[in-house]
Amino acid sequence: MSYRPFVELLVRQIVDDPESLQIQEEVSGNTRTFHIKVAEDDVGRLIGKNGRVVSAVRALVSAVAAKNRERAFVKVEAA
Repeated sequence: MSYRPFVELLVRQIVDDPESLQIQEEVSGNTRTFHIKVAEDDVGRLIGKNGRVVSAVRALVSAVAAKNRERAFVKVEAA
């Protein structure tokens, strides 16, 4: 089961330029890593003050993955 649509929905609500959003999903065993690329101006918005926003996104994605006995990681990069 892929959580990519869920991750995309979350991130699109946060960024100003959703058209520049790119998400790559890497699967290795029971671990999924989401590489999120956003516009340079949106990196700070997605990370948030003291990393609070990205921590919340990571917590939600991890919770969804945990229901299926998987692990999920979120990494943010500038496009």
